[in-house]
Amino acid sequence: MSELASTGLNLSPNSLKVLEKRYLKKNEEGKTVEGPEEMFRRVAKTIASIELNYGKSETEVGYLEGQFYELMTSLKFLPNSPTLMNAGRRLGQLSACFVLPVEDSMESIFEAVKNAAIIHKSGGGTGFSFSNLRPNGDIVGSTKGISSGPISFMTVFNSATEAIKQGGTRRGANMGILSVDHPDILDFIHAKDNNAQLNNFNLSVAITDAFMKAFEKDEEYDLINPHSGKSTRRLKAREVFNLIVNHAWKNGEPGIIFVDRINQCNPTPSLGKIESTNPCGEQPLLPYESCNLGSINLSMFVNQNDGASPEACVDWDSMRKTVHLSVHFLDNVIDANKYPLQKIEETTKANRKIGLGVMGWADMLIQLKIPYNSDDASKLATEVMKFIHTEGRRQSMVLAEQKGAFQNFKESIYKDSAPVRNASITTIAPTGTLSIIAGCSSGIEPLFAVSFVRNVLEGTKLYEVNPHFEKIAKEKDFWSRELIERIAEKGSPQDFSEIPADVKKVFITAHEISPLDHIKMQAAFQKYVDNAVSKTVNFPHNATPKDVGEVYLLAYGLKCKGVTVYRDGSRQDQVLSTGQTKAEPRAQNTELAQKIMPRKRPEVIKGTTRLMKTGCGHLYITINQDGDGNFFELFTHMGKAGGCAASQAEAIGRLVSLAFRSNIDTAEIMSQLKGISCHSPTWANGGKISSCSDAISKAIERFTQVVDENNGNGSKTHGKILFMVGACPECGGVVEHEGGCAVCRDCGFTKCF
Repeated sequence: MSELASTGLNLSPNSLKVLEKRYLKKNEEGKTVEGPEEMFRRVAKTIASIELNYGKSETEVGYLEGQFYELMTSLKFLPNSPTLMNAGRRLGQLSACFVLPVEDSMESIFEAVKNAAIIHKSGGGTGFSFSNLRPNGDIVGSTKGISSGPISFMTVFNSATEAIKQGGTRRGANMGILSVDHPDILDFIHAKDNNAQLNNFNLSVAITDAFMKAFEKDEEYDLINPHSGKSTRRLKAREVFNLIVNHAWKNGEPGIIFVDRINQCNPTPSLGKIESTNPCGEQPLLPYESCNLGSINLSMFVNQNDGASPEACVDWDSMRKTVHLSVHFLDNVIDANKYPLQKIEETTKANRKIGLGVMGWADMLIQLKIPYNSDDASKLATEVMKFIHTEGRRQSMVLAEQKGAFQNFKESIYKDSAPVRNASITTIAPTGTLSIIAGCSSGIEPLFAVSFVRNVLEGTKLYEVNPHFEKIAKEKDFWSRELIERIAEKGSPQDFSEIPADVKKVFITAHEISPLDHIKMQAAFQKYVDNAVSKTVNFPHNATPKDVGEVYLLAYGLKCKGVTVYRDGSRQDQVLSTGQTKAEPRAQNTELAQKIMPRKRPEVIKGTTRLMKTGCGHLYITINQDGDGNFFELFTHMGKAGGCAASQAEAIGRLVSLAFRSNIDTAEIMSQLKGISCHSPTWANGGKISSCSDAISKAIERFTQVVDENNGNGSKTHGKILFMVGACPECGGVVEHEGGCAVCRDCGFTKCF
C-alpha cells in the first residue's frame, strides 16, 4: 500500500486498498505491478483504440484516450468492475451481466450449466429463467421417466457456481426466476427456507399482469404446465402473494419482478420475450445478451450557491459532457470486449445495450441540503435521471450517425424515429466497490451510516465519518471526537441533542427512512431508466409482513420493474452490526431432551486461527470444521504460557468443543459466554473485550453466522460458515445491503444472495 500512497489521484486510503486487492494487475507471485494511474491509462487506451476500427487517426484516438482517462481519474464516471479489471489484459472480458436460456431438455439444461461456468470464470454474473422447465412429477415423453422439476436442476447450477472461484476477484452469482403461474411456484417460494440451499442464487418470482388482476379481484388464477400449455390447477392469487410476502419478510427472498412491465419496455419485442435479469435485477436481457454498465458520480456535479434553488446548484453543463463521453465509452466497450461465448458476442453486438447509471445520489442531496425522504428529493431524482436519459439518447444518435445504428434497429420500437446506436442506454446498478473507489455513496441508496468504526491493524480503532457531516459539524461548531465515537455506536446522529435539527434531517440513514419513501425514490428514478433500478427497500426489524406487502403493491402501482426488500436482522445468519439490530427468535429442538452423544472426531479436520486481544494478553483462538462445514472444536492458546487465564481459556475451549460436537445451537453458546467480565478488560477491534470468555464468544461470532432453520428432514445445521451479512468474512468490516448484494466498505468484498 505504501507504493500506492504517492498517487496523484484524489483517492482515499480505502480506495487504494480496494484497488490493490481487487483491481490492479498482479504478477505470477501475486505482487501488484501497476498503480491506479496505470490501471486507468490501461483501460482508457484499450477502450479508445476501438476508434481505429472506424477510420479514426492515431492522433484522434490519442485525444479520446486522454478524455477517457480524465473521465475516470476525475471520478466523475467509472465503468463496471470487469472493465476496470480486465481491459487491456489477457482475459479481456468486460461485461458484468449475462442471461442464458434454459429450455426443457437435458441438453439445454447442461449446456446452460457449462456456459454459466465459462461466464463465471471470466468474472460475469448470470441470470436464468427456469419457467420453461416442466414441473416436478411430470412425465418425460422420451424416457417415460419422471421430471424432477426446475428446483432440483437449480441445485446443479448452484453447485457449479460454488466450484468456480473466479480467480478470487469476483464471485459467481446467479439470478433464478420462475413465473408465478408455473406449477412448481410454491416450492420455488419455499426454496430458500434453509439459507444453506441455493446460496449462489438470488431468487425472484416473475409476476404477471394477469396475476395482479386476479389479486385485485381476489380470484384464483391458473398454473400452466409449460410443456403442455395446459392448466394443472388453480390457486388463490392473494394466498400466493401473501406467501411471497411472508418469505421476503422472513429473509428477503424471493424478490419479485413485474415481467409484463419489463416486456412493455422491451426495445426488440420481435426478437423474443425477456424472461430474466442479471443477478441484481436491474438489467433485463434476452437470452445470450450481455450488458456493460457504468455509473456517473452525481456528487461531482454540485455548485455551492447558497439561497439558490436545488436545480440551479446542479452543474448541468458538466453533467451533459460527462453523459456524452460515458455513452461513447460504454459503446466502445461492446467492441473491445472479449466475449466468453460466440453466441453472446453476436447477440450483444446486434443490440448494443449499455447501462449508464448513477452513484453518489445521497451525497448530492446532502450537498444540496435536501432530505432523502422528501418530495424535493423525489422531484430532483426524476429531473436528474430525465436529463441523463435525454442526453444519453442524444449521444447514441450521434454515434449512430457516425458508426451506424444497432443491427436490429429496424426491428425495434425505435424504427420510426431517428436511428440510435444502442437498444437501451440507462440502468441503475448497485455500485458496490465502484463507490468505494469514487469515495461516494452507493447507487441511489441513502447513507448506511454517518460514522462507523473501521478496524485497522491489531487492536486499533479508526473512526470514519462522512466528510460532508464533518465539514458541517466544524462549520456549525458542534464537532468533537467524543461525539463521533458516540454516533459510531449507532451509525446515526438522530438521538444527539447537540446536533441541529436541520442537520439531522439531511443526514438520515437507510434504516430511518420509511420503506414507502424507499420505493418512492426507486420509482422516481425508474421513470427515465430504460432498463431497471437496483435498490434495496430497508425495513426495521419490527416491520410486519403487511408492511412488505404494501411496498410490493406500491411498487406495482408506481410502475417499478421489480422490488428487493431487506428487513433488518431477518436473516438468521446475520452477525449484528449495530446494537439495535435484533436476531430472530431461535427455534427450540425438543429432540434434545434425549441423551446427547458427541460426534466422533475424524482424522483430518480443517480450521482457522484468529488473534483476539484480551486484558490478559493475546489469545489465539482456533475453530475447526468437519467435512460438512459445521463447527467441530475450538482450541485456545495464550500468547504468554501458563497462569490461571490460560488454563481457564483451555477449559472453556474444551466445553465449547463438546457443545459443537453435540449440535448445541451456536447462538446459545455465544450468549452464555458474551459479556462475562473480569478484572482486566480491554478495547480491541472496535469494541470492548470484557474477558477471555467474552473474546471467545466474539471470535465465534466473527467466524460465522448461525443457520438454525430446519433443513427439511428434521435435522439442523449448527455453526456452518456461509456468509455474514453484518460483518465481512474477509476482513470483519461492516457489510451493507445493496440491491440484493452485500458489500464490504472496508475491503470491497461483495456477494449476491
